[in-house]
Amino acid sequence: MRIVVTNCNTTQEMTEEIVRGARAAAGPGTTVDGLTPAWGPASAEGWLDSYLSAAAVLDTLRTYDGPPYDAVVLAGFGEHGREGVRELVDAPVVDITEAAAHLACLLGRRYGVVTTLERSRGQIEDSLETAGVARNCAAIVGTGLNVLDLGDEERTETAFLAAAERACAAGAEVLVLGCAGMTGLQRIVGEKLGLPVVDGVAAAVKLAESLVALGLTTSRIGTYAEPLPKRRVWGRPERRSLRPGRRG
Repeated sequence: MRIVVTNCNTTQEMTEEIVRGARAAAGPGTTVDGLTPAWGPASAEGWLDSYLSAAAVLDTLRTYDGPPYDAVVLAGFGEHGREGVRELVDAPVVDITEAAAHLACLLGRRYGVVTTLERSRGQIEDSLETAGVARNCAAIVGTGLNVLDLGDEERTETAFLAAAERACAAGAEVLVLGCAGMTGLQRIVGEKLGLPVVDGVAAAVKLAESLVALGLTTSRIGTYAEPLPKRRVWGRPERRSLRPGRRG
C-alpha cells in the first residue's frame, strides 16, 4: 500500500518532519511518500495562505507523475482544498483535521484543538463544521507560535501546555494537535497532561490504511461526483498521466 502525504506549504523541512511522523504511524507494508508544492506559501496562516495552498496542493496532485498511490493524506490543519481533492483523485482522501476530530470523538465526549496562531480558529471551526464534528469541540486555542516557530521544541512544548490548560478548562477531555508541524508532540505532552492527545497525521494515516484495506473510496454520487468536463486553465502547462490514483 502506498500513501501520498501532501504538505500544505512549500517548506521542505516541514514535509520531511510530517513524513517521519506518518511513517512511524504506518503499518507494515505501507509506503509513505511526501509531496511539497512547488509554489504557494512558505507556511499557511490565514485565509489568503489557505486558499493559495489549496490551489497549490491540487496542482501538485494534478501533475503528480510518481508511483501509483492508494490513498492521499492532506497534512494541513484547517486548510482548504479537501473537497476539491476528493473530486480530483480516485483514491481515498483523508484530511488530518477531520481524521483527528473523528478519533478524538471516540475517546471523549468533547475535545479541544491546540493550534498555532489564534487567527487560524475560524478556518478550523469551518473545517470541523463541514466534517460534522464541530459540536463536540469544546475549544480551539492558539499557542501564539507561527508555523515555522515549531522547530523550537522546548518553546513549542511550553506554549502547548499553557494552551492545553485553557482548552481543558473549557471542557476538553481529549486534545488534538492543531498543526501538522506539531507531529510527534503528542508523545511528550500526553504523559504530562494525563489525557489522550491525537496527532492528525498519525490519525489520517491509520484511517487511510483502513479505507484501502476495506476496499472503500470516495462516493461519486452527489457531492464528490467527477468534475464536469470543461476547459480549465491552470497556472502552468498541463502534464497528463495515465497512472492510476489521479484524474487529470
